[in-house]
This record gives sequence, structure tokens and C-alpha cells, in this order.
Amino acid sequence: MAGTASTVPEAPRIDRFIVITAVAGLSVMAGLVALEAPTDRVWLLLIGAGLGIALYHAAFGFTAGWRTLVTNQRSGGMRAQMLLLAIATVLFVPVLGFAESFGLTHISGTLAPVGVSLVIGSFLFGFGMQLGGGCGSGTLFTVGAGNVRMVVTLVTFIGGSVVGTMHLPWWLEQPGIDPINLTAHLGVVTTLFLQLSAIGLLAWGFGWLERRRHGTIDPVIFARPERSMGATLVRGGWPLLWGAIALAVLNLATLLVAGYPWGITFAFGLWGAKMLQAIGVDMAQWSFWTWDYPALALQDSVLVNVVSVMDFGLILGAMLAAGLAGRFNRASRKPLPARSLLAAVIGGLSMGYGARLGFGCNIGAMFSGIASTSLHGWIWFVCAFGGSAVGIRLRPWFGLGQ
Repeated sequence: MAGTASTVPEAPRIDRFIVITAVAGLSVMAGLVALEAPTDRVWLLLIGAGLGIALYHAAFGFTAGWRTLVTNQRSGGMRAQMLLLAIATVLFVPVLGFAESFGLTHISGTLAPVGVSLVIGSFLFGFGMQLGGGCGSGTLFTVGAGNVRMVVTLVTFIGGSVVGTMHLPWWLEQPGIDPINLTAHLGVVTTLFLQLSAIGLLAWGFGWLERRRHGTIDPVIFARPERSMGATLVRGGWPLLWGAIALAVLNLATLLVAGYPWGITFAFGLWGAKMLQAIGVDMAQWSFWTWDYPALALQDSVLVNVVSVMDFGLILGAMLAAGLAGRFNRASRKPLPARSLLAAVIGGLSMGYGARLGFGCNIGAMFSGIASTSLHGWIWFVCAFGGSAVGIRLRPWFGLGQ
């Protein structure tokens, strides 16, 4: 036995090849975007990269947090998500509520109708994210970090999104009501109080569940980094608090630059539609692609579309972060069982279809929707959590851990 060796595990070395590739990819992408689109798209590409770095370095995932609460009553992930929503609420509500007074006439929040389409879509999304292995942002940042299984999830996510665009007009004909903006009805101060109270109550409830099961609450949100602050900032292992602050601030930056909050999944349907169009499918026969915004997006380059540009930035940012952490492709070094791949296919299709019916994913519908004080964001959260609970029960059948 060596005996004198340190018991502290050595940090993986920086993967210089991956870091250089990611930086080169971002540089090339920025150049291409600058040639095709207004300058603000370059800034949005960089904001997307920042979001990818934050998601990876903080390991800020929605899917695992929901699952851990259901299976083990550990609430750190859920409480971190409540912290994220609270910070975003404090940032977004005054800006959106007093936008005209601030001269920000070009910005608007994420609002969507409430009805059958939202309920069914968010339930399907929650179900799919537990089988697919990640939500919209989770799929992108794990793909960027070299996870091969999540490539399967992303491809089928795109397929499900395209089918969703075909059926969405029919779903919108089912019972429902117009978007409800709580700030417009209740005012800025009352909405802030009510929304922060609801978020605080949920966080307290999650903590109560954990304390009842385990006796104490895991202080994971405020955990001290193992390395110095500078090294942690660059190489990862961020406390969840850092991740929540970074995601909320960068979403506000998205609102101010793009004119609307962060979204993920519209781009998936767009990429799929462009592929079909390239092989001769007449997308104009689909009602969805004749609507103003989708029709314009389909006509333009993806380098002009805000959501696509930010998604590209997110993937490259996560790749850069994984290279800095020395963990690129770490999750794909074991063989992939067939049943796990089948779960990725089912999960991706379900998330893609659900995202279109539910007007987005955890980011576009829940995070940005609740930050915008849209009622649909809260309903999406409840219904997706129900679907997620069903998906969690099916994970063992596909050989997936809890």
C-alpha cells in the first residue's frame, strides 16, 4: 500500500483540444451570424454560450431535481429552481411592468393561452423528459458536453416538434382561454408579493418533505466550492446559487437584447421543417408555418432566428465548459443498452410534441413564463410535474436509474 498518497482526488486536466474547438466554433459562428443578421444576434449567441457554461458548470438540471424529490425526497434541486424563479421574478416584473416608463417599448414577456393544448402538452413534456434524460436546455447542454445518448434524444425531439407543428392548430381549437398576464390584472407590487409568496411556500414545502424524510436539509444550494473561487468559476463545480443567479441575469439580458425572454424549443421545430423543406415537402400546406412568425423564420436563415442562434451558443458554451472541466464525453464511455436508447427515442418524441402543444419547455414555458407572470407558466409547471411522475415510474423498465 502506498500510504503517503493524497486522499484528495486530482482534478481532471483541461481538455485543450475541446476548448480550442469550442472557441473556434464560437468564433466561426459569430462571424457567420454577423454576415447574415443584425449585430444583436452576435450578442445573443454569446449570451447563449454563457447560459451553456452556467448550465454545465452548475449542473443546473430540471429533470434530476424533479426526480430526486419524487424518489428520495431530496429537495436541493427543486429549491434551487424556486430560487431561480424568485430571482427572475424580482428582475423581470418591474422591468416588464414599467417598460414604457423605462423607454423599453420593444420588449414583452412570454405569454400563452391556457387550455387543453397546454395541459396535454406540458404533461407529455414532463413524461418525456424523464425518459429522454433531460429537458430542452438539459438536452442541449449535455449534447454540447459530448453525451451520445442525448444526441438520440435531440434528434427525436426535433421529430416530435415537427409533428407538433402539424397538429397544433387543431389543439388550439379545443377549449381554452386567452393569455392571462397577472401583472396587467394585479399591478406590479401585488404580483411581486403574490408570486414570491407562492415560490417561497413551494420552497418551504419541498424543504419540509426533505426534513421529514431525512431529518435535515442538504445545504447543496450554498455549498462551498472545493477549489478557489477563480478556479471554480473557470473549471466548474459551481454552487447551485451561482447557477441560479447566472441563468436569471442572462435571461434578463435576453429580454433586453432580443425583446422577449429565453426560449429553446421553437428552433427544434424550425430545424425539422427546414429539413423537410429541403427534400421537397411543401411546408406552406401546414397552417402553423403560414403564421407570421413561423413563416418568417422558415423563410430566413437559421442564423437570423434568435432561438436558433442562442441554441447554437448554448451547445458551444457547454462544450467549452466541459473542456475546461476535463469532462467532455465523460457520460458516454459506457455501452448504451438498447432499452436506454428506446427510452431516449420515446422521451425525445414526447418532449418535442409536448413542447409545441405546451408552448415551450422548462425554459420557454415555465422559467420565462413565470418570470413574465403569465398564468400559463404555473399551469405548465403543475401538469409537467404530473407527467414527470409517470415517467419516473417507467424509468426502471428501461433500465434507467432513479
